[in-house]
Amino acid sequence: MCDPAGPGLVSVDFEVFGYVQGVCFRMYTEEQGLRLGLVGWVKNTPSGTVVGQVQGPAAQVEEMKLWLSKEGSPSSRITRASFSNQRTIDRVELSGFRTRF
Repeated sequence: MCDPAGPGLVSVDFEVFGYVQGVCFRMYTEEQGLRLGLVGWVKNTPSGTVVGQVQGPAAQVEEMKLWLSKEGSPSSRITRASFSNQRTIDRVELSGFRTRF
């Protein structure tokens, strides 16, 4: 788990496009976020994309962004990922990493 008030913390929102629903994408995103020591959330959208937010040390957030852009779950086919509202934060504002419905 990341230091909740450490230096170099960032928050970023994401949306992943492609074949990303019905392929355990949210579960793998949760696992990857926890593996990297990040906090956040992930959920499906009615338009067929997956959206969420991740927070944590900048280096791990960058690694997560790469994973969301290129890797995803084994059965997913990612066409693109967009990232917005990236900002520096003093402390993480979320706890854990969970799927929202």
